[in-house]
Amino acid sequence: MGKPVSTYIDGHAFSFMFDYYSEAGYNIQGTSSLNTPGFVNLTFRQPYGVVAVIIPWNVPLLFFAKKVAPALAVGNTVVLKSSEKAPLAASIAYPKKDLFADLPKSAAIGHFIKEAGFPPGVINIVSGHGNVSGSVLSHHMDVRALSFTGSTRTGRLIQQASSKSNLKPVFLELGGKSPAIVFEDADLEDASQACQFSVQSNSGQTCMATSRVYVQDTIADKFIELFKEKFRPVTIGDPTLKETNHGPQADKMQYENVLKYLEIGKKDGKLIMGGNPESHDKGYFVPPTIFTDTPEDSVIMREEVFGPVVNINIFKTEEEVMAKANNTEYGLYAAIFTKNIDRAMKFAKGLEAGTVGVNCTSPTTGKDTPFGGYKGSGLGREGLTHSLDHFLETKSVVIKIDS
Repeated sequence: MGKPVSTYIDGHAFSFMFDYYSEAGYNIQGTSSLNTPGFVNLTFRQPYGVVAVIIPWNVPLLFFAKKVAPALAVGNTVVLKSSEKAPLAASIAYPKKDLFADLPKSAAIGHFIKEAGFPPGVINIVSGHGNVSGSVLSHHMDVRALSFTGSTRTGRLIQQASSKSNLKPVFLELGGKSPAIVFEDADLEDASQACQFSVQSNSGQTCMATSRVYVQDTIADKFIELFKEKFRPVTIGDPTLKETNHGPQADKMQYENVLKYLEIGKKDGKLIMGGNPESHDKGYFVPPTIFTDTPEDSVIMREEVFGPVVNINIFKTEEEVMAKANNTEYGLYAAIFTKNIDRAMKFAKGLEAGTVGVNCTSPTTGKDTPFGGYKGSGLGREGLTHSLDHFLETKSVVIKIDS
């Protein structure tokens, strides 16, 4: 999907996830209780049986591992649908090993699953478009739970499919329009660097990118100049070259979608950097782009762009910026930069987001903390032990005894 090899860490994340979950299943335990006179009461944690996972294209190896590994660890079998934009990341097994000679290792996962000794039918991989393959899994009566990461629009369709079929539990990690708030007492060097990386990482194709940055009026000019300095030095081009650190958008459709938002931004806000696609022989490239003074009700302030595009607006008071930050149907991530611990805790409590970074921003998350969204950004939480809960049912066992 175009990620530069210089920024590629997905394979390491994939390995870590499977290594972790290879033992995590041993930690699943039920409970016992003697609180009901004449009874011993137990709870069992048991697998659903057949579960489905649908992964996105922006970080396909990571999402393959973070969904499939916990589902397997607690005893389920899995049907995985890969994204039509990045199907090689979860390829089916090919009949001859030498066919992999000129392909990235990620294209061999299906083969390696078989070679590792997983029994037939434990991990099943299907490809195809969401409105066909994804719809079949969402409606299928034999699929007992489904985990999806992708757009909010598709998440709604999956929920509808569940209600029309067998009411399977659906766990959703969806889109974001995450705010970052920079107060006048913040370390501006750190804040500008963190915000730049959040928006520019993976060519902006990240669900939790802090694409709305609010800066206090007294330090706005200084912050914007620092941000521009850090946003500007990118090497755009062939993602297979080590010197490239900014790859293309995933495909023509995604590229054209970003261009539509750029035109909206030019109309509604003030363009201070980027904004015009760069000409290259191969690939759909969008340079880092900054808008300022964009009205809060503009489409580009309310919808997910999924490109290297950021809006920087100015605020004066805490009350004003809290309201603006929360004025969205998304709630995946939020960030605040300040040295005032009271203010930090106030905003950590008040921001409507599943994760709040204090003096850091996405993609920073705690390895031992749950990840997921408020409001239209999803249902459920993922992350290490938290992911196991998606793939387990709880059964109560009531045993009558002689008292």
